[in-house]
Amino acid sequence: MAEKTRSHLLRLELYSEEDLPLLKRANTPEMTEHLGGPESEEQIMQRHHRYLETPGTGQAQMLKVLWGENSEPVGMIGYWEKNWQGDTVWETGWQIFPEYQGQGIAKAATAKLIENLLLKGGHQFLHAFPSVENTPSNSICRSLGFTLMGEYGFEYPPGHMMRCNDWRLDLFATKDLL
Repeated sequence: MAEKTRSHLLRLELYSEEDLPLLKRANTPEMTEHLGGPESEEQIMQRHHRYLETPGTGQAQMLKVLWGENSEPVGMIGYWEKNWQGDTVWETGWQIFPEYQGQGIAKAATAKLIENLLLKGGHQFLHAFPSVENTPSNSICRSLGFTLMGEYGFEYPPGHMMRCNDWRLDLFATKDLL
């Protein structure tokens, strides 16, 4: 499918107190199909507060994805530190609302996030761990130059086992290409 998204129509903006409705909107069976299902109201509020606190740590950041002439919120993307196989790496994940999927928005948002991480510096590797069954997210990783490192079992959320692909992007090598 050809990408319809024009990168100048996409912005990433820091998640804020006013963005709780976005988090609730993403908490549907359709949006959480590959993440173990919807969370309780208490879990959503805990996530909201965590997203608000993370920018001050330098270890994570959650961003809302704005798209179009009117900068409409169409989802969220973020990155956070993860201890993975003995190293501290960045991990990323995204959610784009169903009516905006298939337009290249998630790919453009991930590319923008990578640019931001290159400017920020820090860890060498950025990982994404989409479910092996999440074809669109796996395709985004492949198309942005991530390397498939293998398939792993994860317990996420607690009590729910899932199989994920480990996609890795070498930010230091990517920076050298710029």
